[in-house]
Amino acid sequence: MQRYRGHIVRGFFLLHFSLGRLASASATVSGMSLLPLGELTPHTPRRFLPATLDLGNWDAVKPWVDRLEAQGRAASTVAELEAWLIDQGEVIAAIDEERARRYIAMTCHTADPDAEKAYLAFVEGIDPELKPRAFALARLYLEHPLRSTLPKKRYAVLDRNRALEVELYRDENVPLETEEAKVSQQYQKLSGSLTVQFQGSERTLVQMGRFQEETDRSLRESAWRTVSDRWVTESDAFDGLFDGLIQIRSRIAANAGFKDYRDYAFRARGRFDYTPADCEQFHDAIESEVMPVLRGLQEDRRRVMGLASLRPWDTAVDPMNRPPLRPFTDTRALEEGSQRIFDRLDDTLAADFRLMRDQRLLDLDNRKGKAPGGYQYTLSESRVPFIFMNAVGQQRDLETLLHEAGHAFHALACRNEPLQAYREVPIEFCEVASMSMELLAAEGLGEFYGSDELRRARRTHLEGIVGVFPWIATIDAFQHWIYTHPGHSVGDRQAAWLRLMDRFGGNIDWTGLEPVRANRWQRQLHLFLHPFYYVEYGIAQLGALQVWANAKKDPKRALADYRAGLALGGSRPLPQLFAAAGCRFDFSRETLKPLLALVQEELATLD
Repeated sequence: MQRYRGHIVRGFFLLHFSLGRLASASATVSGMSLLPLGELTPHTPRRFLPATLDLGNWDAVKPWVDRLEAQGRAASTVAELEAWLIDQGEVIAAIDEERARRYIAMTCHTADPDAEKAYLAFVEGIDPELKPRAFALARLYLEHPLRSTLPKKRYAVLDRNRALEVELYRDENVPLETEEAKVSQQYQKLSGSLTVQFQGSERTLVQMGRFQEETDRSLRESAWRTVSDRWVTESDAFDGLFDGLIQIRSRIAANAGFKDYRDYAFRARGRFDYTPADCEQFHDAIESEVMPVLRGLQEDRRRVMGLASLRPWDTAVDPMNRPPLRPFTDTRALEEGSQRIFDRLDDTLAADFRLMRDQRLLDLDNRKGKAPGGYQYTLSESRVPFIFMNAVGQQRDLETLLHEAGHAFHALACRNEPLQAYREVPIEFCEVASMSMELLAAEGLGEFYGSDELRRARRTHLEGIVGVFPWIATIDAFQHWIYTHPGHSVGDRQAAWLRLMDRFGGNIDWTGLEPVRANRWQRQLHLFLHPFYYVEYGIAQLGALQVWANAKKDPKRALADYRAGLALGGSRPLPQLFAAAGCRFDFSRETLKPLLALVQEELATLD
């Protein structure tokens, strides 16, 4: 199952895996902005950089980075050192925003050569120059004689993160990371270009997803096969891109002194609080606790539908043969209904979503030439979030918007944090923000549905939570295998994938569909764009379920704790962020089992 497609886009100024945000001029084509953004200004007026600066031109940026480094060396008091950190954050935010604008434009218009050119110009011309300078600034901070006099509680996380940055940086990895970004962009370009002819019309693959909810089984099968055949046609191209990425990433790890890319990635992602072994135990817990529940749900579906076996095109349709859930007809209705949900839930969240609508920070429609999936990207200097997705009128689109809105509320909750580094949050907690919002907002789905459809929608959502755990385990375990088996062939990779599909796929009959099943991993963009970013969804889902459990007992207190956790940004270690939100950072069987039981109890009430 592939349910959560949203992701936080990451920048490259501080660290290859540090969370990115945003800046000034956007790329244009024929005099028109490529972004659906309103006029944005810095959240805090610039005090270090000039008001206008060409942030896509290294010759213009370099003198200000030079000045920043000199300022750090000259800092002779604690106040001056802290002021330098604020100025450094201003520079980082401005440059990250420029990168973000170009990334957004490129993903919104993958077929536009000017958008692609603008993004690649930044990747090739700015990133390689910035990375060694970011390393120098981090080392300067760590070696500064006054650093030890800074308040330890306030700066402990910053100290830890900067030390990690210095530990991992290698000059020889800068061009490799540039090449990695370019190959990743080619994945987005190729996947975003895929269309099919169906029922006399050209359709994007996202648009084809609607047919999987149709009650006509032959129509579902035809649509499913049409899309799958299109993916299989490009499987060699996707394998070629992925082989290239593996080679690049393996070299990056070797240059940094790691035996394999898995060990490097865990370190680079700042996973201070868990290990690869913990993830493998999580996979085992999902196998033992979740798979029996998933197989039970699948068997119920097969029985109700009266089928001999459950085929891939039978998993999204209503098992009682009711018409598909169609919560909205266009994205205007999606926005307005979601606004009403947030109005009922919380005044602050409602105002936050209204701000995004007013400033045109939403691009929700699916269209040809748009990259697949969805994400939230915070414009670091403006300190506002942008949501990108591909809505076609399905229940999962509604879930996606609520999910990405949770990320957006997170960005806005900590926007007044003066340290730019603390406006960056560990992904494991970022996803608590998004997944909790799906659950907290579920009571408000009546804005889109009548009572019967509301029960269906909530059941669909909760069954999706059950189903996503095995998919998370599949994707995460696949990455563990990939990067600990250097030199493997395409056939080896397919065999490893199929073993995991056997382990976590449940009771789906793939007879005659072997090529599709063997290459299904190619649809998961995280494998190409964000290696080892996926287990976070599972860890965070457990946090979100705890927030939801708290809300069932005391809604007001649970929402207050949730917002208190978000407001901390990244200023605390991961376990403390979870605790602030009223939940425990733990993804063992002991935590998973009672939360899964709670989901089952709720499902029983919706029957």
